[in-house]
Amino acid sequence: MATLRTIKTIIPGIEQAEGVGATVRRSIGNMKMRNFTPFLLFDHFSSNGVGGFPEHPHLGQETITLLTKGAFAHEDFTGSKGVLREGDLQFMTAGRGTVHSEMPVIHPDGSPNIGLQLWVDLPEKLKEVEPRYRDLKTWEIPVAETPDGKVKVKVISGKSYGVELLKELAYTPVQYYHYTMKPGSHFSQEVPKGFNFFLYVLQGKNLILQKDSKVNKFENVFFNPDGDTIVGEYPESEKEDLEFVLIGGEILNQKVVQHGPFVATSRERIQQAFADYQFARNGFERMRTWKTLISGGVTEEMINNELGGSDEAREKQRQEYLAKVANVKDEL
Repeated sequence: MATLRTIKTIIPGIEQAEGVGATVRRSIGNMKMRNFTPFLLFDHFSSNGVGGFPEHPHLGQETITLLTKGAFAHEDFTGSKGVLREGDLQFMTAGRGTVHSEMPVIHPDGSPNIGLQLWVDLPEKLKEVEPRYRDLKTWEIPVAETPDGKVKVKVISGKSYGVELLKELAYTPVQYYHYTMKPGSHFSQEVPKGFNFFLYVLQGKNLILQKDSKVNKFENVFFNPDGDTIVGEYPESEKEDLEFVLIGGEILNQKVVQHGPFVATSRERIQQAFADYQFARNGFERMRTWKTLISGGVTEEMINNELGGSDEAREKQRQEYLAKVANVKDEL
């Protein structure tokens, strides 16, 4: 028999300036929720100017970025670079050290670029892995739907309503669901033991969780790891669709020592990281020769050339993926 998880706390995303000209609503990584193992930070970010997140280092964690509106360019000192567009995800493993940039694409109408960034702690035994980048395009994400068509779930990782995607997001196991609900609908999501889960509302109000707790836009609900199901109801009286993400990660029983973008399990490792970054050594050697492309701003020329992010290139990627999927189905 299903047992409902109890709610630990509900925290509003606190808006603050971050990077250069960007704003974020932070609900993990602040004074109210310093961390929520394995999660170290959760930001709902927005930027509509040239400012974003110019070149900066990371160590000891992974980041998962979901773009919900607009476009963002990214690069790092391993040579990885590209453009994320609406519905795309990017997974960056910092490991023993990386330096990267994340900068908004400027739109003629001045519209903002909006998304979610999640920092995931690395298990101690994997803290020193080599950095890596991976993308998940929106067309690669399967969508589950309830029989009445009122609830749709983008299954980024995990299983919902019979639809499953086992694609690895991070070295630490993570489940990630992007829900859209119409008024007069309800959902039920099974969650595994040993995982912490939170639910962040992107759009809408008056979502009733676990039968008795009401949450609204920009609020983050943190659950205790004591049940196997999360349920919600969205009243018929509401006028707009409700949108939220439900994210869980395997609980890591390890010490977290964090200073800015560096995460370790001891203060000595943090001190070493700052020295290594300063002197471009022990994982940061590529800083000596790497020149950032996008930190000063993203141009159309960059998008169409070095970043390989033109509309034509994107459509080619999509067609190649669909052809590959069709071939696999034919073989079956």
